[in-house]
Amino acid sequence: MEFVIKISQFLLSLSLLIVLHELGHFIPAKLFKTRVEKFYLFFDVKFSLFKKKIGGTEYGIGWLPLGGYVKIAGMIDESMDTEAMKEEPKPWEFRSKPAWQRLIIMLGGVTVNFVLAWLIYVFMSFGYGDTDIAASSIKDGYLIENPLLTNLGFKTGDNVVRVGDVDVENYSDVRTNIIGAESVTIERNGEDQVIKLPVDFLGQLSDSKDRSLFEMRLPYMIAKVPDTSHNVSSGLKIKDVVISINGENTKYQDEVISKLSSLKNQSVSVELIRNKEKIVKTLKVSSDGKFGIISQPSIKLTEELGYLAIVTKKYGFGESFSVGTTKFTKQITSYFGQLKQIFSPSTGAYKGVGGFKAIFDIFPDTWSWQTFWGITAFLSIMLGVLNLLPIPALDGGHVMFLLYEMISGREPSNKFMETAQMVGFFILIALVLFANGNDIFKAIFK
Repeated sequence: MEFVIKISQFLLSLSLLIVLHELGHFIPAKLFKTRVEKFYLFFDVKFSLFKKKIGGTEYGIGWLPLGGYVKIAGMIDESMDTEAMKEEPKPWEFRSKPAWQRLIIMLGGVTVNFVLAWLIYVFMSFGYGDTDIAASSIKDGYLIENPLLTNLGFKTGDNVVRVGDVDVENYSDVRTNIIGAESVTIERNGEDQVIKLPVDFLGQLSDSKDRSLFEMRLPYMIAKVPDTSHNVSSGLKIKDVVISINGENTKYQDEVISKLSSLKNQSVSVELIRNKEKIVKTLKVSSDGKFGIISQPSIKLTEELGYLAIVTKKYGFGESFSVGTTKFTKQITSYFGQLKQIFSPSTGAYKGVGGFKAIFDIFPDTWSWQTFWGITAFLSIMLGVLNLLPIPALDGGHVMFLLYEMISGREPSNKFMETAQMVGFFILIALVLFANGNDIFKAIFK
């Protein structure tokens, strides 16, 4: 069932983005009386899953889910229909339109992507507000277990004060600013320390089997006692919280796990909090140092116990436009920063590039409209930015040649455009193979 939910969100989000992107080309083409021969979701190589012709345009769904396209008459595009280009230009063809109209048509797709992302951030700000964890409420620092971080000098219990040049106010600030940061300032034993990050930090993280960074330290809260557990008859209840073992404080999960590793095959006295009251139970520790219990902390109950403080902000309708614009600007700036890292070989960030599986994996296995729209907004920005890359097979390539024409007053020849389109197509295929090859490599070897 979890797979069905994930794949449903994945397909709905990508289909929505592709259709709206192509609609961004379709609408101005129609406004400028340019004939659109095809409008497709996915590619119809050799055959279509569905097609219907309405008003001179064939609408359809292809079988190859690598994107979508609109085929505009008189334009060298993915279809590579060069025969039509040998005829005299017709008034309804793309090539017959003024350069400024062609530029608007080509920029329509990415414009829709950016406007869509901005609108999602605006309405999410109004509908959901913002929820985060105040960094000042995290008293005992973060859980740091990734060898990449511990080898750099980080330790569990460190509080992150600054990532790069950004002061950490909320928990999300740590993760969102780590990309491209050259250092992290931590507070340890009341003193600030600056730990430098290696240039290829992102590359090392991509190579690491452990992808964790600075994680929340949460209590050992009982979520389930399986029937097969050696503590099934101990009287434990869901939401019980372990706070000490054999009289030693174990406020966090990592402390419980560490303590149990030294108490294998023993019976221990465990102090618990149940409904704000303290109780004591005797539990058995297995030969592998475990209680045989599933622990999954509730964030809400964790806040009630005083481990952290959840900060919630609500915005009025007018205020949401300003907040949404700020979120959009930060996200698009962040994504350009990621691309800069990816195209800098010394950072090793290219190792983290993923394809369709990587996109699929970011969707949760439970349905949440808030999460769905947040991911869709990010993917819309990603699609818009990638389409602006100056690769001939992409919108950015067409825009590049149109700007050349507008500045120089000379239009590139059809032969040049055919060659450029073919080269761009192969570059695009290579990028797709590289990204999805990364997914396959990680799935097999990591």
